[in-house]
Amino acid sequence: MKNAFHRLASSRFGRKYIGDRAFYMAVLGIVIPVVIQNSISNFVSLLDNLMVAAVSTNQMNGVSIANQLVFVFNLCIFGGVAGPGIFSAQFFGAGDHKGVRNSFRYSIVIAAVVSAVAMVIFAFFRSPLVSSYINNPPSPEAAEEMLKVGSDYILIMMAGLLPFAVSQAYASILRSCGETKIPMFAAVVSVLVNLVLNAILIFGLLGFPEMKAQGAAVATVISRYVEMLIIVIMAHAREKKYPANPAYRFLEGAFKDFSIPMQLVKKITVKGLPLLCNEAAWSMGMAMLAQLYSRLGTDVVAANTITSTLANLFNVFFISMGTAASVMVGQPLGMNDFDGAKRNVRRIMFFQMCICFTIGAIMFFVSPLLPYCFKEADAAIREIATGMLCVTACAMPVNGFAHCSYFILRSGGRTIITFLFDSAYTWLIPIPLVFALVTFTNLPVLTVFICAHIADLIKVALGAILLKKGVWIRNIVSASE
Repeated sequence: MKNAFHRLASSRFGRKYIGDRAFYMAVLGIVIPVVIQNSISNFVSLLDNLMVAAVSTNQMNGVSIANQLVFVFNLCIFGGVAGPGIFSAQFFGAGDHKGVRNSFRYSIVIAAVVSAVAMVIFAFFRSPLVSSYINNPPSPEAAEEMLKVGSDYILIMMAGLLPFAVSQAYASILRSCGETKIPMFAAVVSVLVNLVLNAILIFGLLGFPEMKAQGAAVATVISRYVEMLIIVIMAHAREKKYPANPAYRFLEGAFKDFSIPMQLVKKITVKGLPLLCNEAAWSMGMAMLAQLYSRLGTDVVAANTITSTLANLFNVFFISMGTAASVMVGQPLGMNDFDGAKRNVRRIMFFQMCICFTIGAIMFFVSPLLPYCFKEADAAIREIATGMLCVTACAMPVNGFAHCSYFILRSGGRTIITFLFDSAYTWLIPIPLVFALVTFTNLPVLTVFICAHIADLIKVALGAILLKKGVWIRNIVSASE
C-alpha cells in the first residue's frame, strides 16, 4: 500500500494533485484545530438540542426557529470580518505587520456596527420573524408555545451578540496569520462551559430554577463572554511574551492609535462589503429555505433541525478546508507567488474531494441510526430526518467542492464574483425551485430536498470554470499603502 502511494505521488497526476509532506503538514496544522473546535461546538449543539427536545418538541422547534434567525447574524459577522481577513492574509504573506494591524482595527469596527444593527432588528421584529416559521401547527397552543419560546430565546441571545462578534474579529485575523490554536482553545472552553450550564439551567440542577429553553439561551450568552475573554487575554499575553513572533505583531499598539489609513478603508470596504452582503444574503437564503420547508408542517421543522444538527458533525471536515484554502492561497498571492498559489489550489481541491467522498460514505451508512438519538421525536420525524441525512451525505462532495471554490475565489479579492457565485445563485436557483415545488406540487419533503441538492451541480460547474480561468489570481495588497 505504501509503495503504491509513492508510485501514485511520483506520477504526473500525483505531482500535480498530491502534495508533499510539508504541504500536508501545513494544511493539517490549520485544519485540525478548526476541526477540533467545530467538532466540539457541534457536539455540544447536538447535546443542547437533545436536552431541549427532552423538555418537549415544541420547545425544540421554538429554539430551532430562533437559531435560524441568530444564524443570519452569525454569518453577517463572518462576512464582515472576511474582508479584513483577506487583506490580513496577504499582508502577512508580504511581511507587512502594519497592514495586518489596520485590517484588525477595521475588523473590530465592522463587528461592532453589525452587532448594533442586529440588536435593533431583533428588539423590534423578533416575534413577527419567529411567527413566519410556524406553519400548520398541531394546535393553537403549540403555535403559541413555539412563538413565546423563540421570541424569549432571541431576547436573551441579544446580550451575547457583541462578545461573539469581538471573538470572531480576533479569530479571523489570528487565523490569517497562521495562529489557529488560540481560537480553538477559546472555543473549546466556551462550548464546555455552555454544555455544563445548559444541563444546570435547562433542567434546574444544583438548586437553580428550571428555565427550559431560556436556560439554553442564558448558557450560550455566558459561554460567549467566556470565549471573548479567553481569546482577547491570551492573544495580548502572547504578543507581550513573544514580541518577535509575526503571528502576534499586529496587536502591538493596536488600540493606542485606532486610526486606519483612508485608502485602506476604501479598499477593504470595496472588497469586503460584497462579502458582508453575501453572507447576509446567503444566510437569509438558508433561513428562507428553512421557512419554505416549514410550510410542509411542523414535523419537517423538527426533522430539519435534527438533520442539520447531526450533519454538522460530519461537515466540519470539508468546512474546515475553507479556512486552509484562505490561508494557503492568500499568503502566496500576497508574496506574488502565483505558481505556488495555483499549485496549492489543485492540491487542496483534490484533498477536499478525498475527504468528502470518505466522510460522505461513512455518514450515509450511519444515517439510519442517528435520528434515534432524539428519543422524544416520533417515528414520522425520524423517518424524514433519516432520508434528509442520506441525501446530505450523498451531496457532500458537491457541497465540499463549492465550499472550497468560494474560499479560493475570495482569497484573491474577487468579492463581487463570490457574491454572484454564492448568494445570488442561492436566491436565483434553489429558492425559486423549492418555492415552486412546495407551492404548486404535492411532492413529499424528501423529493423537494433532493431536487434542491441536485440543483447545486450548477454551482459546482460554475466553480470549476472560475477556478480554471484563474480569475482569483490577484495580489490585492501590493499597492494598499
